[in-house]
Amino acid sequence: MAVEAGSAAPAFELMTGASQRISLASLRGSKVVLYFYPKDDTSGCTREAIAFNALKADFAAADTAIVGVSADDVVSHDRFKAKHGLSLTLAADPEKSAIDAYGVWVEKSMYGRKYMGIERATFLIDETGKVAQVWRKVRVPGHAEEVLAAARSLAAREAS
Repeated sequence: MAVEAGSAAPAFELMTGASQRISLASLRGSKVVLYFYPKDDTSGCTREAIAFNALKADFAAADTAIVGVSADDVVSHDRFKAKHGLSLTLAADPEKSAIDAYGVWVEKSMYGRKYMGIERATFLIDETGKVAQVWRKVRVPGHAEEVLAAARSLAAREAS
C-alpha cells in the first residue's frame, strides 16, 4: 500500500549511530522531512544530501527535522557524512523496514536490466504524524528548496 498525503505516516525506529536510534515517535511535535535515497556516496545521492544539509538551518527555523534513509549501514553513513561534511541525520535501514513501509522498494530498470532498489522519494510529515506531502521519483536539482517551501507553507497554514 502506497503512503499518500493525508495518511498516517508509518512508524519507524532506525539506527543513526553506534548506539543511537531515531523514531517517528521521538520526532512528534515537529515536522519531519523523511527522504529515501538509493546509496551513500553516489553522485545523485551526494548532491541531494549536500542540498538538504545546506538548508538545515532554514528547515530548523521552520521547526522541521531532516532524516535521510537508505539501506546502507551506520558505518557507511558515518564515512559518507565525514567525506562530505554533512551534519544531517542519516538513518540506516539494512532490513528495509521503513523502506518497505513507505513503499519505496521498487522494481527499477537500467540499461534494460531490471532490479529491485530504492526509489528516490521524500515525505513531509506534520507534527501529528500525518503525511502532508509526497514527492516520488525525485529529481535532485531544486528538490531540497521545494521541500523547504512546502515545510514553510505548512508552518504558515498551522499558524493561521
